Amino acid sequence: RRIVQVPIIGQIAAGEPIPVPSADTWSELGSADSLELTEELTAGRQGVYALRVKGKSMIDALINDGDLVLMQQVSTTENGEMVAAWLKREKEVTLKRFYLEPGRIRLQPANEEMEPIYADPEDVEIQGKVIAVIRQLA
Repeated sequence: RRIVQVPIIGQIAAGEPIPVPSADTWSELGSADSLELTEELTAGRQGVYALRVKGKSMIDALINDGDLVLMQQVSTTENGEMVAAWLKREKEVTLKRFYLEPGRIRLQPANEEMEPIYADPEDVEIQGKVIAVIRQLA
């Protein structure tokens, strides 16, 4: 089996958005940790990275606080896909399901106790989509 290195480049909020790290912070985070995974898990995709989940807004999608999400770096997405969305005006990033609605984007949590985030399409940049979840059991 072929092994690939996937960098863990930081955290992503699965709750309220958290600020995006600066360019300096990204480089420090990227060099700090990485995963060794079989190529089957990444399905040969390029631009794969990992983020540690902080928060519980995606628990009904079986993504919990402390899990790692494998992301494929993309800038476009389809309705219903789980994405890392950068809210430009707020300079914050969050993990949610993406829905393009008339005149707005809905970033939908998978937790019935939380409200969706509504944003202007010009204010949202997709930074990646979830391709896998890794949970470490104690």
